[in-house]
Amino acid sequence: MASATTPTTTTDRPAADIAVIGAGIVGAACALELARAGMKVLVLDRQAPGLGASYGNAGHMATEQVFPIADAGLLKRIPGMLLDPLGPLRLDWRYLPRAMPWFVKLLWNMRQAPYQASTAGLRALNEASLPAWQALLDSIGRRELLKDEGSLLIHERSVTTEALEAVARRMQAQGVPVERLSRQAVLSQVPALTEKVQGGLFFPATGHVSDPHQVVLALCEAAERQGVRFSTCKVASVRASEEGVRLETSEGALTVPRVLVAAGAHSAPLVEGACRKPVPLDTERGYHLMLPREVERLPVAITSLERRFIMTPMAEGLRLAGTVEFAGLQRPPNMQRAWQLERLAQGLFRRPLNTEDATSWMGFRPSLPDSLPVIDRIGPQGRVWLAFGHHHLGLTQAAITARLVRHFHDDTIDSALPSLVPYRLGRFA
Repeated sequence: MASATTPTTTTDRPAADIAVIGAGIVGAACALELARAGMKVLVLDRQAPGLGASYGNAGHMATEQVFPIADAGLLKRIPGMLLDPLGPLRLDWRYLPRAMPWFVKLLWNMRQAPYQASTAGLRALNEASLPAWQALLDSIGRRELLKDEGSLLIHERSVTTEALEAVARRMQAQGVPVERLSRQAVLSQVPALTEKVQGGLFFPATGHVSDPHQVVLALCEAAERQGVRFSTCKVASVRASEEGVRLETSEGALTVPRVLVAAGAHSAPLVEGACRKPVPLDTERGYHLMLPREVERLPVAITSLERRFIMTPMAEGLRLAGTVEFAGLQRPPNMQRAWQLERLAQGLFRRPLNTEDATSWMGFRPSLPDSLPVIDRIGPQGRVWLAFGHHHLGLTQAAITARLVRHFHDDTIDSALPSLVPYRLGRFA
């Protein structure tokens, strides 16, 4: 990528037709689509492209995950969330006072009507996500980054057979393609797994990427070829008026006709400054453990039903991921949670995993209480565009989100795309 530029100050002509705040997977995909639509685009981020949550995600194209995180089972897990620092779902008790309003909204969305609405919204995006990614990567000549060969959910105990069947029935009821596999079928597809595996579910309409960071960089390189410029600076505030949008950045003030807020977990204060309303955005802190000596252990991404984590084969090794921690943006990471993933993997394979040169990571997933992202236009003359809050589906939904955002510029409705109604910011009013 070319070196970053410095934003044009308010005394100069507008630096761009639109400033995109956020150079993660969603921001990069949107910047490319908007440039292709004929807009002059400037991307602003405090880090180099792809170094936030997009860098360390599980890499799974999780189109099968059409259910909100708030369900009846969550209530039973709350004591464990508070007491077990290494559990798959963790709530830091020190963060509880700040998190409580968000959790109240989360529980409120467990009611039947909002739960069903969230499920429908997730399903609409996810059904369009893999084709959108295939088209986007084809268009930049980087289809090899996407491995659209499905994924597996496995189980190890006979007592969880009914739980696995229940997952299959719920998925089928939502139109998610799923195939039941016997132990022999699973082991035939993944010989490295232990004989303890009882069987599993295969999701043919899913996949994974070989390197999430490289996907972001590939999009940014394609965007640069379309004239998109990138600037490394922090955006402190967004103020919209009839005349334009003023951004206060670490490199000075900047005024542009429009702005797209795609800053992930850091989006809330920017949006609140623009619309003067609170945004119920919180953070799921996600961890991964990368095993560089395990390049060819698995053919597809595999999730364990009992152990509640995912293993994804990548170009640079095997990535173990899947834990969720609610502790906000300020507390230091607890890397024991990353290494707990290696302990979870113990016993799943015929031979132990090689952890030599393993690296741990933590990043911030942007989460809204109904599990749906915000994709919208707000402010005077609709100058402030929004694309954030994709929680653990940012990679999955980035390409289809970019296509939806592009239609803000075209100002058209494409019946082939999901309706934007479920993703409006006003649903939190």
